[in-house]
Amino acid sequence: MHQKGPGHPSAEHLELRRPSGSLEAEVLAVLRAAGTPLTPGQVRERLDARQRGELAYSTVVTIVSRLHAKGLLARERAGRGFAYTPVDDASLAAGQMNRALDGGPDHDAVLTRFVSGLSGRDARLLRELLDAGGDGG
Repeated sequence: MHQKGPGHPSAEHLELRRPSGSLEAEVLAVLRAAGTPLTPGQVRERLDARQRGELAYSTVVTIVSRLHAKGLLARERAGRGFAYTPVDDASLAAGQMNRALDGGPDHDAVLTRFVSGLSGRDARLLRELLDAGGDGG
């Protein structure tokens, strides 16, 4: 006997469930298309216009918060809440590099291996950036 209620979703509910990560991808697509910072409410409106059914506001807040925590979105104050924009590709790659560097047990070894794997062109660019005072602190 099939039970309904908390912990026992109906068959209809299961059919509406999105594949893992697809809502995050949809939110990112909405924000990229906007070209301007959007609040979770604005993201929700644009998502609802793209598809059937409505998402709960709290669901959209959760998704943008997760994307921000992953470093995929930047946020700025908008009244009592936040407005979000996608992080540009260069900033995203730089953040990933910093996390990889910070996550290594031997910081010097990780940095040494990274630099030794650079092409001649990239090594020259890195030298120029460092000589220009871009030492990061």
